[in-house]
Amino acid sequence: MASFTAKDVQRLRQVTGAGMMDCKRALEACDGDMEAAKGWLRERGLADAAKREDREAAQGAVAVVKDGPVAAIVELRCETDFVAKAAEFVATADELAALVAAEGTEAVADRPEAVEQLAVVLKENISVGQVYRLVAGEGEVVDTYLHQQSGRGVNAVAVVLAGGTPEQAHEVALTAAFSRPAYVSRDEVPAEVVEQERRTLEALTRNEGKPEAALERIVEGRLNGWFKERVLLEQPSAHDDKTSVGAMLGSARIVGFAQVVIGP
Repeated sequence: MASFTAKDVQRLRQVTGAGMMDCKRALEACDGDMEAAKGWLRERGLADAAKREDREAAQGAVAVVKDGPVAAIVELRCETDFVAKAAEFVATADELAALVAAEGTEAVADRPEAVEQLAVVLKENISVGQVYRLVAGEGEVVDTYLHQQSGRGVNAVAVVLAGGTPEQAHEVALTAAFSRPAYVSRDEVPAEVVEQERRTLEALTRNEGKPEAALERIVEGRLNGWFKERVLLEQPSAHDDKTSVGAMLGSARIVGFAQVVIGP
């Protein structure tokens, strides 16, 4: 009876780039020992990508799917810009996003075959990165935005609003795509981060020789500007830079938000 499974064969293929039958033979020869099987393949010149698993996957593509009340985002990572723009790489990211939308975030982990096969074909370290699935409930709306470069998604946003309109949700997604906020609301910013920034601004203001009587007012103004750079609700709306996202939303609330950006 075999001491390994089909998934073991697939995993060995992914990390070595060897053929399916070679991987099966290696595991058979090594009684299912994965590390020994890697050595068996290398010794026979069959592991043309034995070090692939150690290479950094800093490039990639991001896909987004909106299906009724559901929005899904999947990040697929690779090593080079060249592979990230390959048609089969982009298509796989799209397929995975559709799978997550239909079945949930665990669906990607349950079906590794597509990614493993892609790694073998394209000969790079390829893996699934961030995965999100947002669902709009009763009285809620969902929308998405995807920014593309060279035929691949590089910046995906999904937003769920309570008490808002699809147009408002799209405006939020569009704004976030270009502003890349670190937080949705001011309440999400850790208190210690705010306090550290306040101390830094106080020191900066004093070093500039500002009068002590005006110190608090100046620091608060600068701190508000700091929040505006990082907090989505305080950033100017994409189509009206004189109106913040929070003001544009009115009584509507952001109850779900996800963003994935490829690269810096």
